Amino acid sequence: MKKLLLFICSLWVLMGNHTYGQGAYAPFNRDYYHMVERYEIQKGRNNKSFDTGFKPYRRDHLANFLDSLAYLPTEDALSHFSSADQFNFEYLRNDNWEFVSGETTDSKKPIFKKLYRKPSDFVHYRDEVFDVHLNPVLYLSAGFEPGQENMRFRNSRGVELRGSIDRKVAFYSYFTTTQTIFPSWVKEYTERNGAVPGEGFWKRYEDEGYSYFSAMGHISFNFTRHIEAQLGHDRNFIGEGYRSMILSDFSNPYMFFKVNTKIWRFQLTNLWAQQTADIVFDGQGRPTDARYPQKWFSLYRLGTNIGKNFNLGLYQAVMKSEFDWNYLNPIIFYRWVEHQLGTPDKVMIGTDMKWNFVPGMQFYGQFALDEFVFGEFFGIDGKNSIRNKHSIQAGYKYIDAFKVRNLDIQLEYNQSRPYTYQEKFPFQSFSNYRTPLAHPLGANFREVVGIMRYQPGFLPRMFATFTGFYQFFGDDPTEDINFGKDVLKNRTNPGTGIGLFNNTIGQGVENRVVMANLNLSYMVRQNIFLDFSQSFRRRTAQDLSAPETTSFSQFSLRMNMVRNDFNF
Repeated sequence: MKKLLLFICSLWVLMGNHTYGQGAYAPFNRDYYHMVERYEIQKGRNNKSFDTGFKPYRRDHLANFLDSLAYLPTEDALSHFSSADQFNFEYLRNDNWEFVSGETTDSKKPIFKKLYRKPSDFVHYRDEVFDVHLNPVLYLSAGFEPGQENMRFRNSRGVELRGSIDRKVAFYSYFTTTQTIFPSWVKEYTERNGAVPGEGFWKRYEDEGYSYFSAMGHISFNFTRHIEAQLGHDRNFIGEGYRSMILSDFSNPYMFFKVNTKIWRFQLTNLWAQQTADIVFDGQGRPTDARYPQKWFSLYRLGTNIGKNFNLGLYQAVMKSEFDWNYLNPIIFYRWVEHQLGTPDKVMIGTDMKWNFVPGMQFYGQFALDEFVFGEFFGIDGKNSIRNKHSIQAGYKYIDAFKVRNLDIQLEYNQSRPYTYQEKFPFQSFSNYRTPLAHPLGANFREVVGIMRYQPGFLPRMFATFTGFYQFFGDDPTEDINFGKDVLKNRTNPGTGIGLFNNTIGQGVENRVVMANLNLSYMVRQNIFLDFSQSFRRRTAQDLSAPETTSFSQFSLRMNMVRNDFNF
């Protein structure tokens, strides 16, 4: 990583005199980002300010998009939007007020005349050189699960800081400390993988809880008007879906350097990252403070708008156990590099797309290809080969469904063949800190997701979200057997007796999970929410004498934090 940082710093110094003003990135939050994307789907035209296929978004780009909405033609003007859409528009403008044109709302009654002068900022300062925004971060929740003696809870406290220097270098920093007791299925996942989903390292809290420290941060700057860069610790997400089959936000933050090059209708995004290959456990199954092995990840995505309502993205990614300068080339074909080096690096290719085919409706999808043998892929030489490894996503979004304003529906189908994302050499699986980089289930599954969102016009501060899903997957009966679900296992050592062909989705110990979650959130003031959620989960499996059924009720106070969903 030192070599990569030296390269980055040298490039920054060489081009530093030509940097352009820009902003920090808005943390990826599905509810927040849905507010933004629904405007695009409503119009049925692609967003010209940024490519929505790679998340998170920069705040100045968000502001440009909001400004474009403010000056729509008469037939599309904001006055034609619902009261809830207009509320969201003002909320987003206030949240990115330093970049939007025109005046934004000031707080009517600032605390001590210094605090919350703007609805979105606890404290802010802005002059020609320095711009800074400071906010407290808080998440207090109490939950109840039948059959569990102790109350489930979360107690997170921290600080969020963002700003810029000389309007040329933007920065973002976030840190919290948390003590929590998870619902039973999240606790089971954490104990099995040795990592808290989305957080990684943890320590034991009392008998069944976890304590962990979270930190994210980045700096961002522009090389030229059309080339921008970001260096930091965070997560990235590719696609338009609830899940991603390419790169998701499920694993914990990692060190990365990202470059976006936007010219005409094309956006090339290059991502180079250092990730945690594995962790060291103590005798009680807890992570220790020993030095963990690292691995290197390179990915690029070329996205382009085709016409006014279709976007296509092509991507390629490589995971390797050692740093290699060859993969710093931002426009090379990684498979060619792998062949020339004679290395067994893990390379994946694929595509993603979205099509706003009519105003208010969008199709989207992804295809990720891990390994390809022509005759086996098309069933000429044999069906369901172990080397036929790929993942598919297909989704549909319906905005203002059935002409009910602010009733949005999303349907999504995901599937992944057995052994996808696994590799035969150590530290080359598509994982980070023992959790998948793509879908939470890893591979060897099918999944259907349904989401319904409603924001009543008469009470625009209320957000109701219903999420339901059905999962069918095959698990491993023992640690030494590999039916293709666990991305950490060696794909050349299945030990199943199936052989090269006849490997099908769901092989192994069949599991079926049905889950439903209803969440009600009320925005008390900017980015301060009161939440209530009710979850139901039912799992049936071949190795269970009876279904595992549980429910979970939770009340939360949330300030400047993403809502904690346990939908996996």
